[in-house]
Order: sequence, then C-alpha cells, then structure tokens
Amino acid sequence: MEYKVKEEEVEAYERDMKEILAILPEYEAKNIQWYVADDQPYLYVEMYEVPTTSHYQVLRKIRRQEEHKIFGKIVPYINGGAEKIHCWAFQRKE
Repeated sequence: MEYKVKEEEVEAYERDMKEILAILPEYEAKNIQWYVADDQPYLYVEMYEVPTTSHYQVLRKIRRQEEHKIFGKIVPYINGGAEKIHCWAFQRKE
C-alpha cells in the first residue's frame, strides 16, 4: 500500500497507524513493514504478506473504507482520501 499523508496530519496519522499495525495480524498479515520515503515528503508505504489472493482482496477493500472503525481512522489524513490509497499485490517468484 502506498499513499501520501497531509503534512499537518503526520503526527495523528503515525499515532493511529500503530493501532492498524497491531490489528493487521488478525487479518492473517505477517512480515509487516512500514516505511516513509526519504526523497518524497509524507509518502508512506506498507508491505505485508497474506496467505491468499482472497485475503489481499478483502484487505484492499476494507483498508479503503472510511467507515471501518480501525482502518478508516487514517483515511482523513491521506492526501486525496481513500481514492489515493494505492494497493498492489505481488507474488514471489522462485
């Protein structure tokens, strides 16, 4: 997941992200990583592994829902709102 946070909302966003990071394992996410870009101010990236494509589809949907009681907390902090939460799924190549 990738999105840009409003400059004035960074502190609130980072506070609420701690709750999101703590709940992601309940959706079978593992290897959870969270980054902020060095060269693009306020650009954040989340990466994690899920067991199936179905898990990805569900998380992708609910992570972009403003009404979700946990995940929706960060939507107001994102530049452009939920539409600007970009999600991609990758499959590991052997």
